Amino acid sequence: MACSQEVVVTGIGLVSALGCLESSWKKVLAGESGIHTGQPFPELAPCPLALMDHYPARLEPLTEQVVQAALQDAGLSSPLPDCAIVVGSSRGNQARWEEWATSQVTRNTPYSPPSLPPTWLDTLPHTAAIAAAQYIGTQGAVRSPMAACATGLWAIAQGYELIRSGEYARVVAGAVEAPITRLTITGFNQMGALARTGAYPFDRDREGLVLGEGGAVLVMESATLANQRSAPVYGRILGFGLTADGFHVSAPEPGSRAAIAAVKQCLERSGLFPEEIDYIHAHGTATELNDRNEAHLIRTLFPHKPPISSTKGATGHTIGASGALGAAFCLLALQQQIVPPTSGLKQSEFDLNLVTVARSTALQTALCFSFGFGGQNAAIALRR
Repeated sequence: MACSQEVVVTGIGLVSALGCLESSWKKVLAGESGIHTGQPFPELAPCPLALMDHYPARLEPLTEQVVQAALQDAGLSSPLPDCAIVVGSSRGNQARWEEWATSQVTRNTPYSPPSLPPTWLDTLPHTAAIAAAQYIGTQGAVRSPMAACATGLWAIAQGYELIRSGEYARVVAGAVEAPITRLTITGFNQMGALARTGAYPFDRDREGLVLGEGGAVLVMESATLANQRSAPVYGRILGFGLTADGFHVSAPEPGSRAAIAAVKQCLERSGLFPEEIDYIHAHGTATELNDRNEAHLIRTLFPHKPPISSTKGATGHTIGASGALGAAFCLLALQQQIVPPTSGLKQSEFDLNLVTVARSTALQTALCFSFGFGGQNAAIALRR
């Protein structure tokens, strides 16, 4: 795919259970984890969670926090009327709807019909995108994609296309997630997907995923605009791949046929051969099926064994935001020429070049993967 406009990243806003962008990156490199056993909901049993505070985060303040940080990092300030917004969320404002539903159950009698909260319009699934648009003061396009755990990369891919096509010269794109709610914890627990003690991606004794909250957005600009304002650049987005296998509501497709197709699509659009990839940020959820299928994909497409890591053992699984966090960590890895470790990995089950201690190495290109429920597969290629 010929690019009419080169797309570069000039700012990153990120927050996780490890803190802001600088703090999260420093702790990821040190192999630290923001996962701790506890429970903000007294009626549920304690379990490992990656909370940013003692109580679950709220979506709108979290969105404003990452967008503000991204603009500051890019040397920009609002209003930015010509900036497009592509900010997604998988869970959205589910926490507020759960609170409302609980209040209805406790308040209503059999003869009193439920009523919508007066602020229900502020809790719809596109809330994060609207909050970002209002903070930035844009009059441009506002998009709110949702592709389960592939949401973050899907959002970045849409932002990339808006710039590449020449429709916009600047886009703020990424995803934000506040997924620690009663229903989310209970649902994943009922599926048998939650870990008992922690997240251990690709480990032979992995137990499952750990829910984490956070978000990341990128300030993406055409290379022309970035050059005009002499903006420092983290890296360049080369291309993306998106597919859906539609195999099962939650389980990945055996053999990873559609996921492999997404990565091949990404490489072709980016003008890259598999052997040119220097680093892969894996989805690495620490669940039995995801890690096995992802390992199969990597062995199939990348026999040269590039360094691989997953940061979910440090940040927890931020669901729809996980790909955006992964892309941010890839950009920092390219900028600083260092591969982050896979926190929580002790003994790998797979014959892969999994990094367990931060490794300084020459990096020119990186891939970031995300795979979501319903067979959503996403890959993004980045260059130093």
